[in-house]
Amino acid sequence: MIQSRLVSAFKNLFSFLFQKSSAEEHVARYVIREHDGGRSLDEILSDKYVQNRLTPEQQRRLLDRPEIIEAISGDMLEATKASIAGS
Repeated sequence: MIQSRLVSAFKNLFSFLFQKSSAEEHVARYVIREHDGGRSLDEILSDKYVQNRLTPEQQRRLLDRPEIIEAISGDMLEATKASIAGS
């Protein structure tokens, strides 16, 4: 019984490492929608909506998501990754 509780507590303690935040999900949909509307990726990522919801690390992770990669051309994606890394 005690061992079961310890295992459960340990799993819950580190479960956040394997979950994607809902903020990242929402921002990913926003980025794709705005890009489909004709805006550049740099412009979208500088929006207050994105800046207020994601840290620079989360923004870098966002650019590695399959749906973002699929929606945005490779050259533009690589240039944006480089500009985020420089800031």
